[in-house]
Amino acid sequence: MGNNHRVMDSRRRWLALIVLCLGTLMIVLDTTIVNVALPSIRDDLGFSETSLAWVVNAYVLTYGGFLLLGGRLGDLLGARRVWLVGLCLFTLSSLACGLADSQTFLIAARAVQGIGGAVVSSVGLSLTLNLFTEQGERARAMGFFGFVAAGGGSVGVLAGGVLTGTLDWHWIFLVNLPIGVLVLVMALMVVPGGAGEGDVRHLDFAGAASVTAALLVAVYAIVNGNAVGWTSARTLGLLGVALVLLALFLVIESRVRAPLVPLGFFKLRNLTTASGAGILWSAGMFAWFFLSALYLQIGLGYRPLLVGLAFLPSNAIMMAFSIGLSAKVVMRFGTRIPLALGLVLTSIGLVLFARAPVGGSFVRDVLPSMLLLGIGAGLSLNPIMLASMSEVPQEESGLASGVVNTAFMMGGALGLAVLASVAASRTSSLEAGGLGDTAALVGGYHVAFIVGAVFTLTAALLGAVFVREVVASAPHLHLPHHEHQHAAGPEREAARD
Repeated sequence: MGNNHRVMDSRRRWLALIVLCLGTLMIVLDTTIVNVALPSIRDDLGFSETSLAWVVNAYVLTYGGFLLLGGRLGDLLGARRVWLVGLCLFTLSSLACGLADSQTFLIAARAVQGIGGAVVSSVGLSLTLNLFTEQGERARAMGFFGFVAAGGGSVGVLAGGVLTGTLDWHWIFLVNLPIGVLVLVMALMVVPGGAGEGDVRHLDFAGAASVTAALLVAVYAIVNGNAVGWTSARTLGLLGVALVLLALFLVIESRVRAPLVPLGFFKLRNLTTASGAGILWSAGMFAWFFLSALYLQIGLGYRPLLVGLAFLPSNAIMMAFSIGLSAKVVMRFGTRIPLALGLVLTSIGLVLFARAPVGGSFVRDVLPSMLLLGIGAGLSLNPIMLASMSEVPQEESGLASGVVNTAFMMGGALGLAVLASVAASRTSSLEAGGLGDTAALVGGYHVAFIVGAVFTLTAALLGAVFVREVVASAPHLHLPHHEHQHAAGPEREAARD
């Protein structure tokens, strides 16, 4: 009887993990599913090239800004309760995005969607850790959770192409409604509850509000820099406001009883360095996803479904790294070499995209870049995450994970704002010189790809010079299942290296 109870309990926990992973998949998928539909959204709602970035930025900024606060709310109010609220918010705002008939309404709904996504992502990881307390089971569960998170972006590009190509762009959002309802019903049945600490008096709302506002103002200034002038009073004034808000955030964090981000975290060399590399990595990745999707549709005339299929080679490579290859590489070479090499390959892939012409060939002008970007991203992501967590005490690993995830999301948002502005500026100057619309747009993308390559090359130098080597078997690192299996033998070699 006791054995049957344990088996049922184990099945329930794994069912709960599947539900949590489905929720996570919805969120991760939504960061990339939009990219393929952007030209359709632009044409339908009349976005300009620079304002189009806000369809992505509105989601990314609120997502990154509320990751830490979402996790803290889960600690205080109960993780299951907060996760369910986040899921409902995400699902309802997805419906609003799907019904949007104006630029303002869509961007506002995307911002709310980002808040819901942040809560689901941050609390979902906490719920997974609470479900599996035995070391072997936890390693397997985290490997599964990580695999879903890594594969979600791949599914998003293809799903965006299929839904936009066969239906229209509204369905990339509306599809979340039935999935969200299904996940909600299943979660109520199988995900266990639990009371939080119950005291929200010391919750750092001021810290979350100030840092999110600082980034929103900064990105708004950058996105509109071309239109109003980079040295205009408006642009410089907004950037000044952003700096003041950031300074206010640092003051708040140094004084509140329970800071959103303890400032002592930034004394940890690997956490700070890897977060900096993550910001630059993410800026390069957004250049790839955002701009290459536009190039394939505008420069090569691809329909959305073909754009989704064009991303499959690189996404398949990234998934292969996420489920095994990266673990073997890290065990053999440590973190610094694959981190730097992966980022250099990413840079080369972006540079190759910078020479892709209007009406080019997929095999000659697109596929080599996609393969290099897939290898580079797959090779570098795991070492960045391992390095960032290597010096953090286990009891603070959740917060540290939030810090790194926030760095990735903010890097993407700020990087995309810079890249969209650079591309628009170059396009305007080429059009003024008499170049046709399509050629001028592609010329703008070329310059943005070069800037993205500079971002990732800088990240490679940062990682190669400043990251301390990580021993993969450090006791507080929860290796995914595929890494855990290989840890027993090679860990001594890693330690000797």
